[in-house]
Amino acid sequence: MILGRNEILRFIDEGQLKIEPFEATAIGPASIDLSLSNKIRIFDVKGKTISINNGLDYLSLTKEVDITKGYLLKPNELVIGLTKEKVTLPTNVAGWLNSRSRYARVGFMSHISAPFIHPGADNHSALEIFNAGNETIELLPGIKVCQLILEEVKGATKYEGLYKDQ
Repeated sequence: MILGRNEILRFIDEGQLKIEPFEATAIGPASIDLSLSNKIRIFDVKGKTISINNGLDYLSLTKEVDITKGYLLKPNELVIGLTKEKVTLPTNVAGWLNSRSRYARVGFMSHISAPFIHPGADNHSALEIFNAGNETIELLPGIKVCQLILEEVKGATKYEGLYKDQ
């Protein structure tokens, strides 16, 4: 079952769900808007083949860029961002990251793949940002670029994977 605004606020008030920094205005009818941080990772592998294997590490293929003054995302360009907010989920709640429709309408995809956030996650979410449009899009930190949809999980569990401390 997807959590509505009142349930999200109840989880926050009870300390089960944490969002840092927290803005009450970011809580919608059934989602939480999350912002882009001031750093992204751009791919630095021009002309190289990327092998999909268990040892794949996107950090070795990218370099960090500060976008405090903005970043021009070219058509068909993929970058990796992080949410400004650190979200801590309880062990009985999972999340789904989605693009916001107002930006999707111009080809901005704030999260194109792997949208699932495991119960018990305690990190800044990675965003696979892609410009599917024909025009350059300016990225600015602090803009609410995606939404987090929460749902209850039957039975408690906790994420202990590779990116648990991201």
